[in-house]
Amino acid sequence: MRAKILVLAGFAVAAALSFVPAPAQAHGDRVSVKDSYLPGTIVIRTGERRLYYFVGTGEAIRYPVGVGRAGMQWAGTAYIDGKYIRPAWTPPASIRGDYRRLPPVVPGGSSHNPMGVAAMTLSGGGEYAIHGTNAPGTIGGFVSHGCIRMYNEDIMDLYSRVSIGTRVVVTR
Repeated sequence: MRAKILVLAGFAVAAALSFVPAPAQAHGDRVSVKDSYLPGTIVIRTGERRLYYFVGTGEAIRYPVGVGRAGMQWAGTAYIDGKYIRPAWTPPASIRGDYRRLPPVVPGGSSHNPMGVAAMTLSGGGEYAIHGTNAPGTIGGFVSHGCIRMYNEDIMDLYSRVSIGTRVVVTR
């Protein structure tokens, strides 16, 4: 998926030049945490269905997320290796197997595009991203094929805070 998103990045760049999402109130809360990650680190706790963006020692912004369904969860460390506004989406073979009627490419901005308003792809050879969603009712659940879903206003908030190379730690 990452490679396919990169191929379609030219379309996303063109769309981004003419699209600026309307500001909205993010769902992130500043919280005290016992963990000691460096500021700028993203930690996703799949069991909690929460993403933490560390802003200082013992302090993070916590967002609700949707995570992988049973059998589709993963854990480990990755890095943000791509950032895209209104990305087109090419369903990988694993998803096309479950949803055979999907078109080869779902355009960015389409109400049928599961990436929402933005996506940040993750390194590590997988097909995973942290992305928005056009199905906000899925946030807080075990719903994806391994990607991390966020409310569109939350992905835009996080997108503005991180850069390529940001460390992402996923725990169960």
